Amino acid sequence: MNWVPLSIVCVYIVLLFVITWITRRLSRGGMIAYLLAGRNLPFWVVASLLAGLAVGGASTIGVAEGAYNTGISAGWYNAAWAVAAILVGLIVARRYRRMEVATLPELFERHYSTSGRVIGVIGQLVLQIVIISVQYVAGGAILSSLLPDVFSFRQGMFITAVVFIGITLIGGFWAAGLTNIINVILIYVGVILGVIIAIRKIGGFGALVAKLPSEHPGFDLGAIGWPLIIAWFMVMVTMAFSVQSVVQITFAAKDSSSASKGFILGGLIILPIGFISAILGMAATILHPEIIATEALPRTVLSLSPVVAGLVLAGLWAADVSTASALLVGSATLVVGDLIKRFVAPDLEENEERKISRISVLVLSVFTYLLAYFVSGNILKTLLLGLSLTTGYTLVTLMTIFWPKVCRRAHAAWTLLTSMAALAAWLIFPQISTFFQRIGLIHPIYFCWIVSLATFFLIAVIDKRKIKAL
Repeated sequence: MNWVPLSIVCVYIVLLFVITWITRRLSRGGMIAYLLAGRNLPFWVVASLLAGLAVGGASTIGVAEGAYNTGISAGWYNAAWAVAAILVGLIVARRYRRMEVATLPELFERHYSTSGRVIGVIGQLVLQIVIISVQYVAGGAILSSLLPDVFSFRQGMFITAVVFIGITLIGGFWAAGLTNIINVILIYVGVILGVIIAIRKIGGFGALVAKLPSEHPGFDLGAIGWPLIIAWFMVMVTMAFSVQSVVQITFAAKDSSSASKGFILGGLIILPIGFISAILGMAATILHPEIIATEALPRTVLSLSPVVAGLVLAGLWAADVSTASALLVGSATLVVGDLIKRFVAPDLEENEERKISRISVLVLSVFTYLLAYFVSGNILKTLLLGLSLTTGYTLVTLMTIFWPKVCRRAHAAWTLLTSMAALAAWLIFPQISTFFQRIGLIHPIYFCWIVSLATFFLIAVIDKRKIKAL
């Protein structure tokens, strides 16, 4: 019955491209029109873009993988994302929109230095390129696991690439936003249907609780450990305030009110999906006790009826495509705005900007696709580790907005560099991670924040050159 879920996925792909083609005229113009939707996104598109970006392979397959062993507590990953989005909506979304910038590195040069902008671009690109590469891997894993007779892993990666690259090339940020409305709906329909059918097969919710292995933590919300849960919240809040693909959504909003409302609504949409995916992972411990954790969600879906399996498959894959599209647009904006227009060709015409924007999307797509062949390991762990890089960005940005009197010209470059060095040191020197783990700080985000704060306040003392306030 592979033709049933395959047909559903094909209909979904066609629908995405129809929406993209119809709305392509909205992105006509230069870089702002193509990569920032002309700064004209209403709050409901802002919310769909944010939710689509947040709910990817890590939020579904990654959480289910964690829940297979740690129970419902794996769902805190998305709860952390949701809280982070709501905080951005309440605290800084309005301010970000009023800045009229395209990237955070642009803000750093305006108030700090050119070196701060260059370092900021390099760090953001490295982070986003790695995350985009993970999306290819997740997309290939989804298609090959759920339709093994149709797709190999490499073929699944290729089809995933064709879809989200095509959407981005044709329609830019508008297309990513409008197709994400379909993606988010499909994600929820698929995953909720999967949970309902899986629980019915077990014998009901009570049977799910009763049949879990005695050693399984089940519905213990603190099973993974509160230091790690707190670390997740720290990582996601830090990330949401400063990763280009996230803050770019505020830059592209119609106005400051749309930016704020969109992020709050997006956070509410993001909140439940992790716990729902966790229940699927827990159901897998009963339905498929012999498998490895990574197969928890795919194997559970395969045991459902073909129609339901097709909807779940399309929903999971939609989560991956929606995340990758927003990340790709964000990365292209960094290349065009912070490198090409700033240092190579500052006087481009609108049609030239659009062409270079599309070329940047294509080049980044090819590069990240090739990199994806070398990405492996735990999806959730990889993302949370990489996002620790954002501590320096968040600290400098928030200080610039809320406490500019203590900010100095050297802050951007040195705070970013030392936060990057802190993560590198954590990975290279096991003595550092061992020491922090002994005192209960088991994630590098703690070390990165300590180093970033120490650097910031040391520079505030040493450097006497004040920045211009916003």
